[in-house]
Amino acid sequence: MGRPVRSRSAAAAPPPPASDSRTAKISFRSRKIVKTAPAKPLSATTVPPVPAPAPAPLTLPALSSPGELAAALSHLRAADPLLSEVIASTEAPTFIASPSLPAFHSLARSILYQQLATSAADAIYARFLALLPADSAAADADAATVTPAAVLALAAADLRAIGISGRKASYLHDLAARFAAGELSEPSVAAMDEATLLTELTKVKGIGEWTVHMFMIFSLHRPDVLPCGDLGVRKGVQELYKLKALPKPEEMAALCERWRPYSSVGAWYMWRLMESMGAAGKKKGNASS
Repeated sequence: MGRPVRSRSAAAAPPPPASDSRTAKISFRSRKIVKTAPAKPLSATTVPPVPAPAPAPLTLPALSSPGELAAALSHLRAADPLLSEVIASTEAPTFIASPSLPAFHSLARSILYQQLATSAADAIYARFLALLPADSAAADADAATVTPAAVLALAAADLRAIGISGRKASYLHDLAARFAAGELSEPSVAAMDEATLLTELTKVKGIGEWTVHMFMIFSLHRPDVLPCGDLGVRKGVQELYKLKALPKPEEMAALCERWRPYSSVGAWYMWRLMESMGAAGKKKGNASS
């Protein structure tokens, strides 16, 4: 008997395939499409430039430069009426451009003169020069060669023999060694601004702020140096402005701000002011005796 044939019912029939006529609705939320410009490729013009380093502070012309002292006096007269009176009654300073001692020679001389009466320092300085070889290129036949090499060639015992203390001898050798090693040089000293010069020179044994200030004013003729720690300048400022107390070094910058950029000349007049007061006091004492 054959296998009976099973009839296909409608329930068992597969679902009819979807036809194009039937459509299904798909719900969606509309979105706002923002169009953006296409990214531009990076180029040399779009890369932000690297900021240039800050320029080095400019060094003002030396007071020995033509016309600079006249400019300083004009500024101080206009900026400070009280100082203007001192300027009017005092002979003007002179800052001679040449001849000027080289930086090393000037600093060595400053060390020798520290804490000594002028007459004693003069005698020791003369003996110091006599120890050094003569400068054949100098106009003065007796001029000595004050160079780092010449000073380093002198033994500490040689320096002590002419009245230089052992401590000052070590100061001279330290200064000479720094110049010989290239830490300091004539061109670099001339090119440094005041703040850098103070930092570098005070690294030398025996050279402090006061010595550097005097070197900058009287050797380099820098126009804007205020020796805040100098007693004579402080006393001059006290007298000029009729202050009850001696101004402290940290107060000097504010008191003398109006002198800038010619603080060196203002300080010079403070020394002359105190000298004139001392002279006037002596005359008054002689007249009453």
